[in-house]
Amino acid sequence: MFGIRIMTSALLAVAALGTTTVAHSATDDAKLRKELEHVAQQRIFFGHQSVGMNVLEGIKQLSITAGVPVHIVEVKTASEVGQSMFGHTFIPENEKPFLKLKNFDKAMGTKPTGLDVALTKFCFVDITPKTDVKALFDSYRTTIDALKTRNPGTTFVHVTAPLTSNQGWLKEFLKRILGRSDAATNVRREEYNSLLRKTYQGREPIFDLARVESTAPNGTTVTVKWNGIVAPAMDPAYTSDGGHLNAIGKLRTARALISVLAAIPLRTAPHGSTH
Repeated sequence: MFGIRIMTSALLAVAALGTTTVAHSATDDAKLRKELEHVAQQRIFFGHQSVGMNVLEGIKQLSITAGVPVHIVEVKTASEVGQSMFGHTFIPENEKPFLKLKNFDKAMGTKPTGLDVALTKFCFVDITPKTDVKALFDSYRTTIDALKTRNPGTTFVHVTAPLTSNQGWLKEFLKRILGRSDAATNVRREEYNSLLRKTYQGREPIFDLARVESTAPNGTTVTVKWNGIVAPAMDPAYTSDGGHLNAIGKLRTARALISVLAAIPLRTAPHGSTH
């Protein structure tokens, strides 16, 4: 109902796969081990909230099953990230994306960080049907451009906004009454993500979290429809509550991020660097 199309075959495929099989295949994946070895050497700073933590949990699990330790540490600021460290911090606050950008900028600091990689992401609650996505993206781009100027040599990875899944026609009906339709919100998120892709695709690295979440194991795309507009939605197989990642979702998104990070060269430390 309400124009929601769920890929049933994808759900059956995931159910048959199981998290144990996914983790086991990662153990024998030579490419994964090679990529993790590269990521383990990087100095990374990641600003996020709960979905970002889900992705990090997936990286931890892949790291363990592949036998390649990745030093993931919670820090407050980018200046605390040491050599061979995946530093991360919770950026306040949810439902206030413009404030999140200011707080990420603050956490990065006013001096060069010497990081290999920096990235931040919004949460699915940060974009609503009422969000001015153009203004939000303009603010994001302005923030990142300023950070690039202060951090020459650091690669900034751009992250698409995460999606939500259909939780049944009754919940969707009630949410529409309250003006919080998952379908309408996913359409708005896709508008933001399209701006991000158009600006950076082929020019700078993108972790397309939304695309990973909406791509079923068989390669098909899960979609929603709102007022004649079709947009990607999270595959229900990757979530237990409609927004956060379950065990399978954590592994799939983590695997995608690892590949993005592994393609970024290690930064050559400048003379006199303390890191």
